Amino acid sequence: MGNTLRETRRNVYLLTAAQAVLGVVGPICFSVGGVAGYQMLAEDKSLATAPLTAFNVGMALGVVLVAVLSRLIGRRFAFMSGTAIAAAGAALAAVALFRENFWLFAFALAMLGSSNGFTQKLRFAAADASPSFYKPKAISLILGGGIVSAVLGPQIVIFAGDLFAPVSFAGAFVVLMPICLVAALFFAPLRLPEPGAMVSAHHDQSVRPLGEIVRSQRFATGMICGISSYALMTFMMTGAPVAMVIGCGFSTELATLGIQWHVLAMFAPSFVTGMLISRFGAERIVGCGLLLLMACAAVAHMGIELWNFWGALVLLGLGWNFGFIGSTAIVASSYRPQEADKVQAFHDIILFTTVALSSFASGKVLTAYGWDMLNAVVWPVTIVCLILLLLLKRAPRKTAA
Repeated sequence: MGNTLRETRRNVYLLTAAQAVLGVVGPICFSVGGVAGYQMLAEDKSLATAPLTAFNVGMALGVVLVAVLSRLIGRRFAFMSGTAIAAAGAALAAVALFRENFWLFAFALAMLGSSNGFTQKLRFAAADASPSFYKPKAISLILGGGIVSAVLGPQIVIFAGDLFAPVSFAGAFVVLMPICLVAALFFAPLRLPEPGAMVSAHHDQSVRPLGEIVRSQRFATGMICGISSYALMTFMMTGAPVAMVIGCGFSTELATLGIQWHVLAMFAPSFVTGMLISRFGAERIVGCGLLLLMACAAVAHMGIELWNFWGALVLLGLGWNFGFIGSTAIVASSYRPQEADKVQAFHDIILFTTVALSSFASGKVLTAYGWDMLNAVVWPVTIVCLILLLLLKRAPRKTAA
């Protein structure tokens, strides 16, 4: 038992370090993607956030790709492949910025997004490699790595973004290349259980059709609230740096710091969110998340001072944390263990498709109607979600077991 726990801890520490390193990809891309896109476009600026849409599409594809590669070559080598994709994407992004090639930059961010899909699987790999009593701590440690990258990513933009001035932001991607390759060193010593090695203890239970599961009130409510929380977060986060730098004249450094505080607010509460869900119930925590998203819209609507943007971004991160994690808990309680693969695949396809569309729509809405319209979209979506939550809370509780 001692040797097993020692190896588990070793795996988790290695995965945490990898998360801290590879996790910088997202904050870097979202700090500069929209602004860089805006600067490279000519007359029609409505496509400014298309590179970030490509990032989200790439992330959806990356989640599928890491699953396929894990079965073909094992998780360890699959994760190492993800670092190579990230480094190649960073190199291509730098080349695109030097050439001022908008669509090449979008393709590069799609590659970086796909590598982020690999990173999304690290917490699940840590959980799968841990005994049941150690899983919560393993996931918390991985989230701790996310907090490190939330600080490190924006700082790379601030200190290296103008390394090749007057070509803006290229330096950040040049610095990102070796950082991504370093992450491979943390994956090399891993000893992880491979997909298919864990046999379900519930093989004797019946498996319901997918249609029956997704039509249930509990699943539908959890999915709608979770996807709405994620899509609204992406919608606002994608547009905020462009609104700050292009619309209001703030420096890129101030916009990047706003993203840093936003990402910290996304991940930092995760250490206690699970405990709060256990104590108060997932529905109440999701409700709190939706109210925080409303507060974000209210603060953003009050004005265009720096504190309005930063305050809104922090509330946006907190709202996402409570809304998305709580909704995930609701969805997870709607299906049986042996139904997980097909239900999660269905959920993630809808999730990432909606998130990609929201990031694309962000640039269109911002260009056509301004920052206030981005804030206004939050209200009807959150109100509908709150109504669905109230209806779920009043309905008799049915478990999937």
